[in-house]
Amino acid sequence: MRARLSVALVAEARSWIGTPYCHAASVKAVGCDCLGLVRGVWRAVLGAEPEVPTPYRAGWIDTPGEERLRDAARRHLLELSLDEFDAGDVLLFRWRDHLPAKHIGIATSKTQMVHAHEGACVAEIALAPWRRRLVHAFRFPMPQNEDEAR
Repeated sequence: MRARLSVALVAEARSWIGTPYCHAASVKAVGCDCLGLVRGVWRAVLGAEPEVPTPYRAGWIDTPGEERLRDAARRHLLELSLDEFDAGDVLLFRWRDHLPAKHIGIATSKTQMVHAHEGACVAEIALAPWRRRLVHAFRFPMPQNEDEAR
């Protein structure tokens, strides 16, 4: 069942390719940011979101030391070591060592991901240029029963 879930997650993430960037949005083909992409994939594959995010500023400007994105991921996803991630898993990135993780994408393989970033549409890209910024990996939870997966 995990393999089927991974295939469904990757297919759904890829179906968002071309969606324009729009801060704090989460509507396929209309607009989304990186978190909105993950939220939309969750809704399409697993059902209702477990939590609606509180408003956040563009660039995820947070109080220094806060890890809002990581903390939310830990509440709802299964944390992995960085070498464990695979297709369908969620990846978190930080721009600099002293800053919190502020970018998120969905792995489509060990070498590629789908993500949204300001100034571009959702795209599938090579992970290599981002690898040094990868700081956390998470797996979507399994549905409680097969009927819950969409």
